[in-house]
Amino acid sequence: MRQQPSQQADLFALDQQRVLYAELCNAFYARELHRISQQLTHQGDGKRLARLLDSLPYYVERAAFHIVHGHCPLTLDGQNGSWIAKQASKPPQSDKSANLAFFSAYAEVGILVPLLVTQGRLQFVMLDTLDQVSSNRLHCNQAGWFDLDGHYRDTRLSSAQDVQLLVPNKKHFTPACCGHRWQQHKVTSPRTLSLREMLLTTRINWKNFKQPLPMKES
Repeated sequence: MRQQPSQQADLFALDQQRVLYAELCNAFYARELHRISQQLTHQGDGKRLARLLDSLPYYVERAAFHIVHGHCPLTLDGQNGSWIAKQASKPPQSDKSANLAFFSAYAEVGILVPLLVTQGRLQFVMLDTLDQVSSNRLHCNQAGWFDLDGHYRDTRLSSAQDVQLLVPNKKHFTPACCGHRWQQHKVTSPRTLSLREMLLTTRINWKNFKQPLPMKES
């Protein structure tokens, strides 16, 4: 029986999804295996290597699935497993009053937040999530404690790094998703996001930054 145009379109879209899924899995495997090998060259922990390799397929396939089935306004480079968008000429700046207004009103456990990281003359934006909220402080899963105005109040990260909270919006999430970097306030080559960060990009609700998207069943 001859297929209807709508059925043909559905099959074509499904084929495209399968190709994209395979491309993303290949990119993530290559990237994570290289990262793991670099870490263990310095640490030499065989048990940790076994744990990382054992869990790798789950996280690679999970990230690829959620990217394929998600809705992100940014351009996806499937072969490199990265998001692409035009980069601003200068890095974003943390605004204490804007931070205080937003996080005093909308801070909740589970929301995604962008962080401005400064390492010497290099600056970039990274993704994190809030896992604790009090009346005057916020705790990010990876970075640690911040005041509501965005000032860093922890010692978890290296003393060579300066970290500041940014208001969740498209202007700040875009460079975080794309790995944009600036050297002495000038555009430089982007960084490659970790698998964890790529998975976090799929939870951004681009229509309502106060409410992250739930994770779909893969």
